[in-house]
Amino acid sequence: MINTIEKAWFRHKGGLLPGISAQLYCHLGYFGGAALILSLSPRLMTIGVLAMAHGMVIASYLIHDCGHNAMFKLPQHNALLGSALNWLTGGCYGTYADLRARHMKHHVNNADVVTFDYRGHLARHPLLRKIVEALEWLYIPAVELFMHGVLMLAPFILQEKKTMRLRTIKIAVIRFGLLLAIFVYSPMAYLCYLLAYLVFLTVLRFMDALQHNYDTVLVRDGAPYVIKHRGDRDYEGSHTFSNLISARHSWLNLLTLNFGYHNAHHARPTTPWHELPKLHQALFGNDASFIIPLRKQMASFHKGRVARIFGDDSETQGNEFGRRLKSGSAVGADGVSFLTPL
Repeated sequence: MINTIEKAWFRHKGGLLPGISAQLYCHLGYFGGAALILSLSPRLMTIGVLAMAHGMVIASYLIHDCGHNAMFKLPQHNALLGSALNWLTGGCYGTYADLRARHMKHHVNNADVVTFDYRGHLARHPLLRKIVEALEWLYIPAVELFMHGVLMLAPFILQEKKTMRLRTIKIAVIRFGLLLAIFVYSPMAYLCYLLAYLVFLTVLRFMDALQHNYDTVLVRDGAPYVIKHRGDRDYEGSHTFSNLISARHSWLNLLTLNFGYHNAHHARPTTPWHELPKLHQALFGNDASFIIPLRKQMASFHKGRVARIFGDDSETQGNEFGRRLKSGSAVGADGVSFLTPL
């Protein structure tokens, strides 16, 4: 029975049990965490915050798998699950189609292609820049919050997205209505949800920050763009890094659904999350030259938390980024989440 369902629905052999298990876990974490928060017991609320945050983390990386059509055989089934899970992550103001299209540009063009220049916006608004820098110094993911805010407002400020205005209003009424209901029930429960969301965003941007030293390419109003290194596999491999939680204890990487095996993912993007450790071993063996030790990730994340807002263009040149990674002083990238297709 299991084999029949797997062959009929899932793209990869052995994909049913891992796929269903991850979906059950993310829903249990999210909704179970919400129930614990709503219990108003301080101890249970603390557990609920962590559970809900991790449920959102797993949901986001399942969306990533769906975006590569790595879960189900049919693209429409991947799209259906990805769109549904995006409600849990708060990224539902953008469409799944836009999310997937932008992420495919990242893979095809070996660059971070963006339509909204948050760096330029902050540079033109000094007060906002100082606020964002202060919040980032305090480890509050201000850039990610700003990008999510722009995603909500995009249909009202970007001409090419004006057809999405009614859809955005409907989503805002539902989500803000639910948040208002939680606040009325308990302001503390509302704050716990916000804390869970901040933890979730922090985990995602920690994982995103150091995985590439690609160029950022700004596209305005759908204008054609030129990518210097398009289609260059050597460039892609040499500018991609794997940020494992642990190389020795591989099960710990399940905390981010194996997203840290990033070189393996870029080598074969349609490989499902549960096959990435095996693929990594097959492709790279014990070669650790592109693996960033966790202590170096944490050191770079800490030291570059303010500089990362604007980035350092010198890191896209030569081996500078790799050198800084080894010393724990890399700046990395910010505002490149696949959940904010801008």
